[in-house]
Amino acid sequence: MDYEAFIAERIAQLRVQKGVSARDMSLSIGQSENYINMIENRRALPSVNVLFYICEYLDVTPQEFFEQGNPYPKLLNDLVTVLKTLDEEALGNLLGIARKMQ
Repeated sequence: MDYEAFIAERIAQLRVQKGVSARDMSLSIGQSENYINMIENRRALPSVNVLFYICEYLDVTPQEFFEQGNPYPKLLNDLVTVLKTLDEEALGNLLGIARKMQ
């Protein structure tokens, strides 16, 4: 796996989903205004410490960040949180709907 490319693309994907600019994100995590842009253009890699700040800012866990088969980790996490509050009948109904949508 090309981790440099993955990290660059994943940050861009999640940042766009959040609806923030690279500049705003850079400043929000305490970096220079072009820091995220440099990562997304593969001219820099974040340290592990900064990657944790990036994950926190994007509202994803490090595990969700690196999970390749999950393009919308924040949405999925929010959905699971809601699903945990439902009773068995409601969960069964939703499962039936989801299977029909596949």
